[in-house]
Parts: sequence; structure tokens; C-alpha cells
Amino acid sequence: MSDHSGPSTRSVHLTEEVDAATRSIVPPIAANSAFAYPDVDTWRDVALGREPGHIYARNSNPTTDRLEAKVAALEGAPAGTSFTTGMAAISSTLLALLSPGDRAVSVKDAYGGSYLLFTDILPRFGIDCVVCDTEDDAVEAAVAERCDLLYLESPTNPTVKVLDLARLSNAARQVGATVVVDNTFATPINQNPLALGADLVVHSATKFLGGHGDVLGGVVVGSDELVERVYRFREIVGTGLDAHAAALLLRSLKTLGLRIERQNASALAIATWLESHEAVSAVHYPGLASHPRHDVAASQMRGFGGVLAFELGTGFEGVRAVLPRLRYAYLAANLGQVETIAGPPATTSHVELTDQERVEAGIPEGLIRYSVGIEDVDDLIADLEAALGGA
Repeated sequence: MSDHSGPSTRSVHLTEEVDAATRSIVPPIAANSAFAYPDVDTWRDVALGREPGHIYARNSNPTTDRLEAKVAALEGAPAGTSFTTGMAAISSTLLALLSPGDRAVSVKDAYGGSYLLFTDILPRFGIDCVVCDTEDDAVEAAVAERCDLLYLESPTNPTVKVLDLARLSNAARQVGATVVVDNTFATPINQNPLALGADLVVHSATKFLGGHGDVLGGVVVGSDELVERVYRFREIVGTGLDAHAAALLLRSLKTLGLRIERQNASALAIATWLESHEAVSAVHYPGLASHPRHDVAASQMRGFGGVLAFELGTGFEGVRAVLPRLRYAYLAANLGQVETIAGPPATTSHVELTDQERVEAGIPEGLIRYSVGIEDVDDLIADLEAALGGA
């Protein structure tokens, strides 16, 4: 396939080929646990990496290999490895790359599970963690002081803030730090952090890559050397993705471009409409000219994503009143699905945090995260109008 193929063409065709044995267009799932060899010498050569092949499905599998190669190619990376969940991907990456005495820098507006890794779990292992304001200047200053690993999200979950990935990757490079970017919200259709200077990209494949709410998974892509380090850690702790889950994700990736195109357009239309509603005190979406980092988003993104957030002037009581009145939005702890999903951080992205910790992280209690599905946008706007009418 041409390197110049479009993202939807690549999503459909990368790593896909007609099965030689059955002529099936959809490759069969390699559901087995172990792989057999005719003799010990061949077996040993594969086990030691001298010959291609598979030994045990915890280590590798033909189906998961195809998924990893496809996501890596979509992100412009030479290598990738997959995990049972997005958090398994994130935590395994950080634990594989950080050692006691290292200094890691992240931002307050990261997903709640990631935030807790930096504020609670990693410090237990003697890793110095700095969680700074989600602003380029603050991150750059923290990196310049000392940094071994910089972990970023852009757009962030759930406040949809935007960071200048090229600027911050360059700052990290000046001090020899590794840059890891969670690209879940943007997807490789809208943004490629490696092209902006990042070293590794992580995805909760459960979200937009899967897109149908029926599978959990995570993927990490980047250079051969860094991915190998993460893979070796994953191999031993046993957080590798199951072949059936990989097959579901491969199926979903074929429609990724179509879904993201629809969700980009609908999210922008909805965000624009919400800006003029009297019950809404603020709208957070990087596609809006009013977004404080719209110019940065426009410079590093091809589309602005399917997630927006908006605040109600009536606070959490308003959230409680409005959400149950939505007809076309499920109240659930997920995003990126073909169905619209809405909820407050207190029950979704930051459910593990206390009320006070959410305040300290800068998460408003009156915020609603709204993940736009593929429904007709006019129906979604009418649904929001009916729900907000009594706010």
C-alpha cells in the first residue's frame, strides 16, 4: 500500500490480506494458547527471536500482531504492543520506563486513573512525580527543572484542554526526557503526536478505536527500542490483549475514518449550539474559535474530535436534573462509541477521586462530558434543547 494512502484507506487495508488457506477476506482468529513446532531446534530459534513465529499467546499472537501493526502504521510508528485495557497500557508503559529516583511530569487535567498513577501509585516506588497546571508554560518550567518522562494528554479528559505537543516535546528533548502522549480523544485520524515530537503514543482502544462499546483494550506505539521495553514488561506482568478482543478492534478500525468524520462534524455543530444556550455557562471544545487554545489545536489537529464538555450554571444539581432527561445519550462511563454518551466527572473520568481531589485537579462539579455518537446531529441538538429547557 502507498505511504500516501488516506487514513480511511489505511484503516481498512493495512495488515489485511486474503487468508491463504481459506481465501477468507477476514483473517481467522488465532484463538489458541500455544503454538507447536516439529522439532526442538526450530522451537528454540523462534523462542529466542532468531526466527519469526509465536510460542505462547501471553507473549504474542497473529491476531494481536495485526492489530498492533495497524495502529502503529496509522500513528506513523514502526512498532506497537497491545494490552487488556487502556489503563494497562498506560500503567505498564510508565512502570516499564521509570525507575526509583526518576522524575516524571504530567498535568492536572489528565484522566482520573492516570492522575492517580502520578499522585498515588508511582510515588510509592520512589518516583518523583510532578503534576502541574495544564498550561504550556507550567509544563515547560517543570520539565526544565528536571524530567525523565513527560506524560501528556491533548485534548484532555474531561475538560478538553489543548497543549502544544511540538513545543513541549522539544522542551523534553532538551533535557533527554521521554515523551508519552495519550491520543485517545484525538485518534490517529485527527492527530499524530509522533509527528509532533512525542516518543510514544498510548490509546485506550476501548474508546474511539473500538467505537462500539463491546471490547476493552489498549495500545502503545512508538520506536522499536521503546516499544520493546514496554513489551518485555507486559510479557512478564501478563497484561497482553486477547485474540478475540484484537479481532473486534480490527473490525472496528475499518470504520474509524467514517465514524470520526461524522463525530467531528456533529461535535462542532453541537458545541456551537450550546454556546448560545442560556443554561450553559461554558463550552469546552477545541474546534470553537472561543476555545483558548483553538489556534494550537488547529495547528496540530486535522479534526477536533467527538468529545466536548459543557458547564451548567446550576452546578452538580443541574447535572442531576439534566442528564436523566436526555433521550439519545446513555448515562455511562465510556466515550467514543457510536452511541452518544454523557456524564459528569464524578461518575466517569474522575470517579476514583474524592470531591476535594476533583477540585484540586480543576474539574468543575457542574461539568458534563458529552461524547458524540453517529446519530443525526439535529436529533441530538433537539434532545439537548429539551433536556436543558428545565435546567
